[in-house]
Amino acid sequence: MMIDLGSGAHLYLIWGSAMLFVGVIGGIMAGLLGVGGGIVIVPVLYHFLSVMGVDESMRMQIAVATSLTTIIATALSSTRSHYKKGAVDIGLLKSWGPAIIVGVIIGTAIGGHVDGRVLTAVFAVVALLVATNMMLARDRSSDPQKNPPKSVWAILGIVAGGLSAMMGIGGGTICVPLLSFLGYDIRKAVGTASAIGLIIALPGTIGYAMSGIGVDGRPPFSVGYVNVLAAALLIPMTVLFAPVGARIAHSIPQRALRICFGLFLLVTSIRMFHDLIF
Repeated sequence: MMIDLGSGAHLYLIWGSAMLFVGVIGGIMAGLLGVGGGIVIVPVLYHFLSVMGVDESMRMQIAVATSLTTIIATALSSTRSHYKKGAVDIGLLKSWGPAIIVGVIIGTAIGGHVDGRVLTAVFAVVALLVATNMMLARDRSSDPQKNPPKSVWAILGIVAGGLSAMMGIGGGTICVPLLSFLGYDIRKAVGTASAIGLIIALPGTIGYAMSGIGVDGRPPFSVGYVNVLAAALLIPMTVLFAPVGARIAHSIPQRALRICFGLFLLVTSIRMFHDLIF
């Protein structure tokens, strides 16, 4: 069912209520899993944009761009909480950050101009792969920490930044499993990924805002592909509840944290595949 964008105040009431609820869930997930909330926000925004009758070719761009905007605030709040607990690797951020930024620039350039269905497919495939890894891979926190060459770190950073920018997510979805595989403690991986989310979100938001300027059919209150109304409702909730998720992350077993992460991504992936096929 499609709803006319100008059909009345009730649509904006429904939209606003949904964004507040998603903001709460997204904030908790950001702190709990280091994912910046995007893994929750993108699919829900995509669904509501569909209900509102926004063309399929740009739904994903709007969802991705708006999600990245909210991650700026969420990542700041979540990182602060993890940093206080000593779970943010500043050295890694300094050495890995430049490569991630390069990846974000590339991913944003691609995501701002391809058909939205391509972004949906990328989201679904990556989420499924990461979910499988997190649920089935053994706990490697007791393994010696691996230190690949700088060239390998650079490639991994470009790939992680590019995919994250195309999916509208923070650093957690891709970087948490990667750092876990390299022998990082899952909590330190989550904390560092929260900070990586900020590195991804800032240039990604700017890129999507610029690439969407002048595109017809966008919802009201949009700057480029960023929907300012949705972001304004999401940000206070995500910032408020990110510390709640961070506290939970430091109070539950590591295996439970991995299973929680994996199951959530699996459900999200299945939903996106459903939208692509049907």
